[in-house]
Amino acid sequence: MAGALHLAKRFFGSILPIGPKAADRAWTLEQLLAGEQDIWHKMSATDRRHGVGVARRAQATLGEQATRPILAAALLHDCGKTVSGLGTYGRVIATLSVKLAGRDQAFAWSETRGFTRRVGLYVEHPRLGSELLGLAGSAPLTVAWAEQHHLAPKDWTVPLEVGQALKDADDD
Repeated sequence: MAGALHLAKRFFGSILPIGPKAADRAWTLEQLLAGEQDIWHKMSATDRRHGVGVARRAQATLGEQATRPILAAALLHDCGKTVSGLGTYGRVIATLSVKLAGRDQAFAWSETRGFTRRVGLYVEHPRLGSELLGLAGSAPLTVAWAEQHHLAPKDWTVPLEVGQALKDADDD
């Protein structure tokens, strides 16, 4: 049930594509490397706003432990979604398709064409995001979190306390 509420909150928050406030944009750019900033600017306004919220909540939880790579991980964990090129309604269809067809089938769609391919790419956003961040020169923790943010804690390579703070901040 919590997953459905999270998705509903994200959907209604994305109907108006309002990005982060000016102060949050300035703070964000202070946290990101130049290559990460390029990725940040390619993200949708709603994904940037969501990333800022995740980063601020993670920072509040972790305090002094919230290093630049951790904040970058929070800000950019969904950056792989840019590869699919799907807007809000396409993302809704993609999310429902995964629920109906299953994750394995949805992954296979990335090898097809057209809208179905875009749905498959959306499903693969964790892997694609980690590749983008790796190419941008991001810290290993930032790259790892982008790839692992939908995995179970037993599969994380980031420190458990950090991963849990990022996950809790993302699910808020």
